[in-house]
Amino acid sequence: MIVNIALLTVTDTRTLENDKSGSILVNKIKEAKHKLTDRKICKDNKKDIIIILREWIIKKNIDVIITTGGTGLTGRDITPEAVNEIADKHIPGFGEVFRTISLKTVGTSAIQSRACAVLANGKYIFVLPGSSGGVTDAWDGILKYQLDINHKPCNFVELFPRLKEK
Repeated sequence: MIVNIALLTVTDTRTLENDKSGSILVNKIKEAKHKLTDRKICKDNKKDIIIILREWIIKKNIDVIITTGGTGLTGRDITPEAVNEIADKHIPGFGEVFRTISLKTVGTSAIQSRACAVLANGKYIFVLPGSSGGVTDAWDGILKYQLDINHKPCNFVELFPRLKEK
């Protein structure tokens, strides 16, 4: 099953031309035979992030939103806070598994990441670090499998039809 994915890079310093983490994700999305439906770069500004995410969560041609950047501990790192404002449900296991995977690649520095995932209006939003290693760990260790309808015993894709149940 093809998953329609929108990609948002949150950064004060990158452009589409030099967004290494975003480019890595674009390639991984294509390799998995999913469809990149939109891609934007946004400054580390909470209001701007929320505007883009609200626009995307109402679009029928988007199943998943991935953000990269803004998950650290500095004052400008506000992506999790922006995502929190539109979240319907949190998926705490995503961040826990991500940090466990990262522990193997960056050691105890993994505790500095606030990578997380939520559901908003029936869409998955995955909030990834801005580092190329972080997005690679998240995709190769989690998303590659959970966005594959054939992954067993279960995956995020098979839940798509039921995410808006009341």
